[in-house]
Amino acid sequence: MSDNVRQFTVGYDDDGIRVDRWFKRHLPDTSFTLVAKWARTGQLRVDGARVGPGDRIQAGQVLRVPPAEPERAEGRPKYERPPLSDDEAAFAREMVIHKDKSALVLNKPPGLATQGGTKTTQHVDGLLDALQYEAEGRPKLVHRLDKDTSGALLVARNARAAASFAKSFSSRTARKIYWALIVDVPSIDDGMIELPIAKQPGTGGEKMHVDEENGQPARTRYRVIERAGNRAAWVELQPFTGRTHQLRVHMAAIGHPIVGDGKYGGPAAFLTGGISRKMHLHARRIRVDHPDGGEIDVTAELPTHFAESLSLLGFEPMAGDMMPLDEKLLPTREEKKAHARAHAKSVRKERRGERRGRGEGGGGASGERRGRGRAAPAKPKR
Repeated sequence: MSDNVRQFTVGYDDDGIRVDRWFKRHLPDTSFTLVAKWARTGQLRVDGARVGPGDRIQAGQVLRVPPAEPERAEGRPKYERPPLSDDEAAFAREMVIHKDKSALVLNKPPGLATQGGTKTTQHVDGLLDALQYEAEGRPKLVHRLDKDTSGALLVARNARAAASFAKSFSSRTARKIYWALIVDVPSIDDGMIELPIAKQPGTGGEKMHVDEENGQPARTRYRVIERAGNRAAWVELQPFTGRTHQLRVHMAAIGHPIVGDGKYGGPAAFLTGGISRKMHLHARRIRVDHPDGGEIDVTAELPTHFAESLSLLGFEPMAGDMMPLDEKLLPTREEKKAHARAHAKSVRKERRGERRGRGEGGGGASGERRGRGRAAPAKPKR
């Protein structure tokens, strides 16, 4: 095996993504033709097994990627990130609200994308060179926030930490707490939304929607913190799955779009009376197991427009932090069914073992019965 073979741990936000889409997102300079060639020749593997460009990968899996081919490198210069200006480096460091040898937590401002894409040149990923500090390697993103969503963003400082965080997200031991301002007030103060989500046809994957037949399972808990009459409510949101735009789609689906989210709420998502038209969705807190033991538990201050909106509506920010962190989540219907199937399988296995044990203990009698059963019929006398 070449020393230049690369290994990547699939992040939480890449759970269920196609292999070719993963390359487009994380190694955009690798052509589809090359990815297909690696797959065809068995050089591209996930957890040691061969994989194709159209196969889907799961969070926590390890993707083995061969080194770039020399002829490709000669044919087209390798992409190099442009050096950061002093202002960009300072801006990146101002976002840091937690730092240890394995992790960083950033308070991402609204309007800044997490990763690059078509026509997106300014993003968190492009600023990570300024956050290497004393570490040997470049920091790695382990999850994402939408461009217009602000708040706590976890970044791993080494591959070991990235793998540990990916496992925490995929096993749902990590907790992410969001604050949102929503239109109108839900009739239930504490509710669970379980609606499957899929890409909306005709949008090029830029918009999601609820799809009961073909969507991926998605689960969100909301709790009302305070209300402004029947006009608006301040809510805490906890996503227990990591689907694209999940919180925005779920709140719009139950008739309470997030304030400022015109994409999913339309004109109804905007309030009058001086309330900002920006998105009011903020990743307030993240709690995750630390790779070296203990846990990371960090809160991110609100952006100016969100804090001003709370003040205009007469809400006290301290009320949100007084909400207790959710205890162990009750299992979903699917998880209950899976547990029941596993239990039934275990019981059947135990019963088979008991029958085999009884057969071994009474070998003589059993053998006689088997012998009589196979005996040939007596020949008739002549």
